[in-house]
Amino acid sequence: MKQRIITAVVALIFFIPLIILGGIPLQVLAALMAGVGVYELFNMRGLEVKSFEGVLAILGAVLLVLPKETWFSFLPENIDNLALYYLIVMIILMVPVFSKNSYTFDDAAFPVLVSLYVGIGFQNFIAAREAGIPVLMFALLVVWSTDIGAYFCGMNFGKNKLAPHISPNKTIEGAVGAVICAIVVAAGYLMFWPLSYNMIIMLVLTAVFSVVGQMGDLVQSAYKRHYGVKDSGKILPGHGGILDRFDSLLFVFPLMHLVGLF
Repeated sequence: MKQRIITAVVALIFFIPLIILGGIPLQVLAALMAGVGVYELFNMRGLEVKSFEGVLAILGAVLLVLPKETWFSFLPENIDNLALYYLIVMIILMVPVFSKNSYTFDDAAFPVLVSLYVGIGFQNFIAAREAGIPVLMFALLVVWSTDIGAYFCGMNFGKNKLAPHISPNKTIEGAVGAVICAIVVAAGYLMFWPLSYNMIIMLVLTAVFSVVGQMGDLVQSAYKRHYGVKDSGKILPGHGGILDRFDSLLFVFPLMHLVGLF
């Protein structure tokens, strides 16, 4: 626990100023985290990220994250990040042709899905910041309060397992407590920094985001259990990897975009 707290404090000291600053420094950080996220998934599967498809997967994720108007403004106006990403997908899909099918379509699906999952998540992280610090901080507080609520409610009241085949320590009571904690924190936050919708709608959305964030956590747990690893990586001592810390946010940010919060 001590190691987790120290890492969290150091990370926040570094992370919060970049959130406030925004712009290119935060975009570079998000691109780096996306690259690390792709590396972690390749590593979990026992694949070499320095391989041709590994490099392409990282490049694809980075192309999704970096805003076109800042990094690729020299390109024609009708070309967007998704078009750039699809070029990477096409190259990956051509590999089986040149490998005489020793590298199959099923093999190609993994780097494509990994880069899409990580890239879209961090792309929406940047989009949330560009919509304003209150939007980004709302998402972070919902996810952080969900994690805290799940931990303490699960520890004190947890009796019924939520998904024992994936994450044995998670309980239904912890999950419910997490949603309640997120709603309480969001209500206090929205009193001072209201967002797009009225309070009632925002609290309903908060409950949805909390549930979806927990699902993102379970999805990552399912990957780790499938590949037989404890953590996604080791870059954050006491916490694991980038995906261990951003698994919930990679689900929450795109959903926030879909419901029109940015």
